[in-house]
Amino acid sequence: PLADDRRQLPIERTGELLQAPPEFMLVVSYNPGYQNLLKSLKPSTRQRFVALTFGYPAPDVERQIVATEAGIDPALAARLVRLAEALRRLTDHDLEETVSTRLLVMAARLVASGLPLPVACRPAIVDALTDDHETAAALDDVVQAVLGT
Repeated sequence: PLADDRRQLPIERTGELLQAPPEFMLVVSYNPGYQNLLKSLKPSTRQRFVALTFGYPAPDVERQIVATEAGIDPALAARLVRLAEALRRLTDHDLEETVSTRLLVMAARLVASGLPLPVACRPAIVDALTDDHETAAALDDVVQAVLGT
């Protein structure tokens, strides 16, 4: 009832019924691609929310995010974003998801701590995306092709 026009939250344990104040707003975030039949939101629940679809930031914005969050040189952030663009174009590998901005920041932080860029990409990106040896080798090939040694 909290998410519909009643704006009430029943607390079964205490028997209380809380009324949401006028300024109250419920914000929910979920990734529909990760649900399965047992966890999927019911259509009646989904219909109570305004849906917003998000993609990846524009390359210039993503470069700025990576550089700022990891405290690295913008040129290095640009290389990581180019890698992300290449990895996101992959369609013939059984990846459940692709490289996120968060993974780019993780790789950049490893570089900031002293690891070479290609070395940092293995644990922060490749290993985060797959545990399949063949897929990891293919991702390593992309890393090598985009970043070099």
